[in-house]
Amino acid sequence: MLSDDITAPHPASLLRPKAAEARFQRVNVSILGRYMLADRREFPCQVLSMSPGDAVVIAPAMGIVGEKVIAYLDHLGRVEGTILNAVDGGFVMDIAASTRKRDKMAAQLTWLANKDILNLPEDRRHERMVPDIRHSTVVLDDGRRYNCKIIDISLSGAAIELDVRPAMGTPVTLGRMRARVVRHFQNGVAVEFAAAQEMLTVVQQNLRIN
Repeated sequence: MLSDDITAPHPASLLRPKAAEARFQRVNVSILGRYMLADRREFPCQVLSMSPGDAVVIAPAMGIVGEKVIAYLDHLGRVEGTILNAVDGGFVMDIAASTRKRDKMAAQLTWLANKDILNLPEDRRHERMVPDIRHSTVVLDDGRRYNCKIIDISLSGAAIELDVRPAMGTPVTLGRMRARVVRHFQNGVAVEFAAAQEMLTVVQQNLRIN
C-alpha cells in the first residue's frame, strides 16, 4: 500500500503550471510504477513522457481533474502532484517538488531518455547465462498469467520463450521480478528488469514461480 497522505482535490485555478515549471521540456521515457488516487485506490502505471514539472501517465483509472496523486516510479521513487487533464488512456499530472529535487529529477530523466535511445535495455556488458531453473511464469498487469521457459538471463534482463507477444513496453512480472518487454523474436520476447540486479544468483531466486 502506498502511503496515504492524500488531500482533497485542488481548485482548477491552482492547476496552471508555475512559470518555473513551464521551462521544463518533457523527454520520452518508459517508466513503470504504481499510483494512488484520493480514494486510496492503487493501480499500475507507465510514464511515457516526463519533465521535472509534469508527466504523461498511461493508467487504468483517470481520477478527476485537480485530484492529488501519489506515484512510486522505478528509478525516480516517490512523485506527488495533481491531475491536470485527461489524455487517451491516462492523464497528465503536474509534479510538486523542491528545486533541488527537480534538478535531480532532470538528471535522472536525461539518463533514462538516453538509455532508451541507445538501446541500453539490452545491455551486452552484462554476462548472459542459462539459469538452473528454466520454467517460470509471466503475469500481465491485468492478471493474465502464462507459463514460460527461460532462454537466458543477465543482471538487467532475460530472454524467454512465450506463447503470446505482449506489445513493446508492456509491463510484466517475470517470476517475482517486475520488467517490461523490450524486444520480440520468433519464439518469445526479451524483457528488461525494472532495476538491474547485483548477482545472477538473486536473479535466479526471483525467477521462481510465485
